[in-house]
Amino acid sequence: MISTIQKWGGFVRFSHTVFALPFALAAMLVAARNNRGWPGWRVFGLILAAMVCARTCAMAFNRIADRKFDALNPRTQNRHLPTGQISLASALLLWGVSGAGLIVASYFLNPVCFYLSPIALAVVCFYSLTKRFTDYTHVFLGIALALAPIGAWLAVKGAQVSPAEIIQMVVLALAVVLWLVGFDIIYALQDYEFDKSHRLHSLVVAWGQQNALTAAFLAHMFMCGLLFAFGLLCRFHYIYLLGWFIIIGCLVLEHWIARRRSLNWVSLAFFRLNALVSAVFLAVVAVEVICNGGFQLR
Repeated sequence: MISTIQKWGGFVRFSHTVFALPFALAAMLVAARNNRGWPGWRVFGLILAAMVCARTCAMAFNRIADRKFDALNPRTQNRHLPTGQISLASALLLWGVSGAGLIVASYFLNPVCFYLSPIALAVVCFYSLTKRFTDYTHVFLGIALALAPIGAWLAVKGAQVSPAEIIQMVVLALAVVLWLVGFDIIYALQDYEFDKSHRLHSLVVAWGQQNALTAAFLAHMFMCGLLFAFGLLCRFHYIYLLGWFIIIGCLVLEHWIARRRSLNWVSLAFFRLNALVSAVFLAVVAVEVICNGGFQLR
């Protein structure tokens, strides 16, 4: 049983949920700010279910769509579909069930989430096809990830979301897009030679490694600006500012590693530092919302 869970968890890279989920939970906290960030167990559970289903659906589709390239790429040839550890039929079943799970969870949240859920599914799956025809595949992945905080916000507020909240929500979503663009470019460095030889698109292939890294750094700096603006719009205080500085430090370290170290260090820069970024963001937003600015200096 444990080995089966590990196999399927590895297939959809369940550990990478730490990227999108903290931003979704942070959005949930802000949306439920009038109740100190708590929307109730029912809404909280449905948000978690929708998040897990959406990400599982997206990753299953990615593995299905890329299975032939994965079999040719030395870095990915040991993945579950190329090696036969998981059958194509099983992967398709997981994709369909998880997609249906998102729609069901959205139905029990509110009509806005339910009506938008098919669009969300189309967006999160469409990313996997973009490397075949556009250099801006990272942007499409960023948009897919940015649906997490938008969805969580709408799960709490539904049609009652205010114009001010829409602005906050959009600023946070744009920050997530730029964050993803930056670290996905760094991740794509590992496949530069393979993608180039197989005519797969990315900004790394189109612009070259150094130019792409510069673009990634600029994306992360603009992301930091948007996170600062989000804090101002939410009227957060010193705890949020402390977290903001920690996030900047993590991103600067990530780019130092990408430029100064070998590709073997990319996994460290990609996973651990970006997981820390999302965790710090959730932590400081939670303190600001739950404590209602109680840690501010007076």
